[in-house]
Amino acid sequence: MTVDFIVRQWNAWAPGISCREDWQTWRDRQTFAQQEKAAIPAAVPKALQRRLSPLARAVFNAADGCIDNDKSLPIIFSSAHGEVNKSLEMLQSMQKGEEVSPTAFSLSVHNAIPGLFSMAYGNHQEITVIAPGQDGIAPAFIEALGLLQERHADEVLIVLYDEPLSDFYPSLPFALNAPAMCALALRISLTGVGLSLQLNRSSAHRDDDEHALQIFSFIKFLVADDKALVLGNHRHSWEWYKK
Repeated sequence: MTVDFIVRQWNAWAPGISCREDWQTWRDRQTFAQQEKAAIPAAVPKALQRRLSPLARAVFNAADGCIDNDKSLPIIFSSAHGEVNKSLEMLQSMQKGEEVSPTAFSLSVHNAIPGLFSMAYGNHQEITVIAPGQDGIAPAFIEALGLLQERHADEVLIVLYDEPLSDFYPSLPFALNAPAMCALALRISLTGVGLSLQLNRSSAHRDDDEHALQIFSFIKFLVADDKALVLGNHRHSWEWYKK
C-alpha cells in the first residue's frame, strides 16, 4: 500500500505548547508545563463548555485551528484510551456505594468527545471514532485516506489524542502511558497546497509503543527536517515520507 496525500493544515496542543513555534522549541527540550488546561475556542457554546473535560478541551483547541466554521468536514477521531480515567473515577465511586449520574456516564464513553464536538460545531458530516489499541496512529490515516479515495469529501480532518493514565493501570507489558496530555489535528487532502507526504506499509517488525507516544513522534516529524518517519508494532510498520 502506497498513498500520496497533502497535509493542508495541522495544529497541536499539549500543556504549555499551543503554537508551532512552541513545538519547535519542544523538539529540542521535550518538556511540558504542569497542570495547564487548553483554552476553549470561542465557537463552543457556553452551555457545552462546562461539559468539556481537560482532554476534551485539548481536542477542541487542536481541531479548532484546522477547521473553517463555514465548512464541515468528515472527521476521524483516534484515541487509545479516550476518557478511561473518567470511567475509572465512576467505578471507584460505585465501589464506595455512591450513585453515578447518567450525564457522567455519557461523557465517559469512547465517542463522548466526538459527540460533543459535532454538537458544538454543528458538524453533520461523517464522524468515525477509532480505538486502535497497539496499532498506533496509522489506522486513523488509513480510514481518512479511504474516505478521500472514495470521494466522500475533498478534505478530511484527523484528530489524534490521549492523556496520561491513572497509576491504577499497569504500564507493563504495554506502553500505556503518555508523557503528557496531547491532541493533534491534521486537515488532509489528496491534492492542493501544503506538506506533501507518502504513506507506505512495510513488513518490518518493530515496536514503537502505542498511540499516545506515537502522537509525539509524528509531531516531531512535522517540525523536524527529517524526511521519513517509521512507526510500527510487532506485526508490521508504516512509513511516512516527506516528498
